[in-house]
Amino acid sequence: MQILSKLPNVGTTIFTTMSVLAQEHGAINLGQGFPDFMMSEELIDLVNDSMKAGNNQYVHMNGLPALREELSKKCLKLYNNNIDVNNEITITPGGTYAIYTALTTVLNKGDEVIVFEPAYDSYIPNIEINGAIPVLISLQYPSYRIPWDEVRAKITANTKMIMINSPHNPTGMVLDEEDINQLKQIVAEHDLFILSDEVYEHLIFDDKKHLSMLNYPELFERSFVCFSFGKTYHCTGWKLGYCIAPKPLMQEFRKVHQFNCFSCNSPVQFALATYLKNENAYLSLGKQLQQKRDYFRTLMQQTPFKLIPSHGSYFECYSYEGFSEQNDFDLAVELTKNYGIATIPVSSFYKNKEDNKVLRFCFAKKEETLYKAFERLKKIKF
Repeated sequence: MQILSKLPNVGTTIFTTMSVLAQEHGAINLGQGFPDFMMSEELIDLVNDSMKAGNNQYVHMNGLPALREELSKKCLKLYNNNIDVNNEITITPGGTYAIYTALTTVLNKGDEVIVFEPAYDSYIPNIEINGAIPVLISLQYPSYRIPWDEVRAKITANTKMIMINSPHNPTGMVLDEEDINQLKQIVAEHDLFILSDEVYEHLIFDDKKHLSMLNYPELFERSFVCFSFGKTYHCTGWKLGYCIAPKPLMQEFRKVHQFNCFSCNSPVQFALATYLKNENAYLSLGKQLQQKRDYFRTLMQQTPFKLIPSHGSYFECYSYEGFSEQNDFDLAVELTKNYGIATIPVSSFYKNKEDNKVLRFCFAKKEETLYKAFERLKKIKF
């Protein structure tokens, strides 16, 4: 028996590849996006208390009502959007799952989806497995801004959706008001859905504001907006997130969701329903991570790498064009094997492996981890 692969061109993700290589060579892993510092002890205690209290059985398919209630309050405070607790929020096993489910909800064979590269690696396979076609547009290097004229040129009668990610992974780019104005015009003119990946909503720096689709009624009415508790509270292994969408869109989302994940982790939902009342726990995240980013920047100034500024997320990109002619994958492998530092080659975020000689570093680490990485990076000689 043979399987006719739905993803014939897909292999192991670059994150797995580099993490395995890091383990083999005892390298410091600045590749995959996870913290090496402890998450909130208060939140850990709340989960333990929840389990001991017996909150270990299924909760509602759409998510614990108390958790959805707190998320609705948060959306009203932050984005001035009065989200319907019962009909517009669904708790999911992670942000990536929410993205996949939203795409599966909307897409049919032959539909086209605008995707900006470099792109988080799940986007394109999620589109293709639904029989749809990713229409790829490169962000403008090195600023990584959206080329809106090119977006207009690539829209066809088959275009169904546009995918937005801000703060952006892997570059840390964030949308500004001009981007929002351009997006409003395009989606209205062509009647497009929006999938907005906002998992780094609170990890935003330099006094910039996160411009969520929830802020704008004319955008929200056609949007699936996806979030992650794991990225917000530094517990990526919990794999818990949520999707917010208008009632008609969410009704269809839940039809898909109910047969893939009837219910998500119960004790964690009870704990989060309580922990969300502590607004400072998420409002202070930007400053905390900016301190780590700035510390890493200071160290990297003493290496051959050239900064490409990040304004959000766990990541910052650096160019090595000035000191090596290697392609970025080969350099990433060499750094892991010979210098003990694992990174992610940014070409891996392009389907055609576009190589601008850029590596992505995760700075969501303890200061001692970042300093140890610097000690190794400063020894690079080419």
